[in-house]
Amino acid sequence: MDSSLNPKPADSGALSDADYQALCAFLESASGIVLGDNKHYLVVSRLGRLVKEHDFASVGELVRKLDKGASMRLRQDVVDAMTTNETMWFRDTYPFELLSEKLLPEFARREASRLRIWSAACSSGQESYSISMTISEFNQKNPGLLRSSVEIVGTDISPSMLEIARTACYDDLFIGRGLSEERRQRFFRQAPCGWQLTDEVRARTRFSELNLMASYALLGRFDIIFCRNVLIYFSAESKRDILERMAQALNPGGYLFLGGSESPTGYTEVFEPVNLGRGVVYRPRR
Repeated sequence: MDSSLNPKPADSGALSDADYQALCAFLESASGIVLGDNKHYLVVSRLGRLVKEHDFASVGELVRKLDKGASMRLRQDVVDAMTTNETMWFRDTYPFELLSEKLLPEFARREASRLRIWSAACSSGQESYSISMTISEFNQKNPGLLRSSVEIVGTDISPSMLEIARTACYDDLFIGRGLSEERRQRFFRQAPCGWQLTDEVRARTRFSELNLMASYALLGRFDIIFCRNVLIYFSAESKRDILERMAQALNPGGYLFLGGSESPTGYTEVFEPVNLGRGVVYRPRR
């Protein structure tokens, strides 16, 4: 029998050390993300779908195509697949409690006409919408106190995650991660696509594709930045660069939220910590 009629399945798991290092170099150059050593299994797992979709014989062949000058679509698909999109509603709880109990009252006292919040690396929108829900709850408890109009800008490097965020419709798996039954009933309605966010929550938000290694100039300036559980994926040099440019993107008196295991210490001195009891936020040094 002609073997060409029954070709052997692609060995999508083949990945040499040289190909792995090439992929690491590409990923850091394209997104700033440092993959680290001995993550071959992760690369094979994440890129297996693209191997089949683009008809490569192996992950190694796909990586070598990147090195030789792949199409923009393939390059973006690889970055998208390798970007960690771990997220949930009201992740870690305390940042949203601090926002409601400490920062929103402070900004209400300032009586600014507009409050702008940046949700960096927003993934599929859960953090951005958790911020918006927090504002809705604050306004309900404190009617008329926060007179500022609120704009929440969510950015991410992944077009596929941003597409989910913009539709604001989530299936049961997405909904079940960190969202209370009370909030589901208040802020969502059932729809053919799953659970659709209310217009009230969506109206404050907009989403844009952004690589954190690129310029932030077009985003404008912000009063609060959420950049949580993101810096851990970058090199020390990139962390410093991102933090210093975020300091420049904050309005005077603005605040930065980082992840619980993240800190500017050791990377830059542009921020100082502010202990708010349940957690720490950071503000640019005067």
